[in-house]
Amino acid sequence: MTVDATVELTRPPVAPEDQARASLYSLLGNLLLEVPDQTTLDRLVALEPGEGSLSSPIGTLSQISKSMNPASVEREYNILFIGVGRGEVLPYASYYLTGFLHEKPLADLRAKMRSLGIKRKQGVSEPEDHLGALCEMMAGMIAGAFGQPMPLQTQKEFFNAHIAPWASHCFSDLEKAENALLYAPVGSLGRLFVEIEQESFRIE
Repeated sequence: MTVDATVELTRPPVAPEDQARASLYSLLGNLLLEVPDQTTLDRLVALEPGEGSLSSPIGTLSQISKSMNPASVEREYNILFIGVGRGEVLPYASYYLTGFLHEKPLADLRAKMRSLGIKRKQGVSEPEDHLGALCEMMAGMIAGAFGQPMPLQTQKEFFNAHIAPWASHCFSDLEKAENALLYAPVGSLGRLFVEIEQESFRIE
């Protein structure tokens, strides 16, 4: 995890639909930030596709995970996100919005994090505008990991400012990346989920 979370004993219960949102954000954040280990692959295999627009990528992700192992996933992750010099996908807001890293989108995000009391975890070198970190922040805001669940309006403002302008494009690039196997359905899942969130916030 790239941000500090706190435990609040008096935290109010989170509605099931919001818990589902937080869980999906958390899953995406974990997959984007870290090479999946065997425990994570087992979790992916056990995913239930359910119904609705997310069922197809979830089902595909579950099926592909059955044929993967930690070594093959690590190779794929390194090619996609690290590479020699750079990976196929650079999942940073600054890069997608300006063409460069460590630009104004990162500064704006850090200011917003300070205003919300969200702190970067010590020892983490990844810039906070990494898409995985932003997914973690959304999960924490929904579930109350930073104290109390944050109001829907606060979630909406954060999403619209720091995720909506670029995340679908990034997930789409991941979905179509030449070397994406496990991460192709991750890209599909993320893209569709962001679209659902955008529409939900639009009608709120």
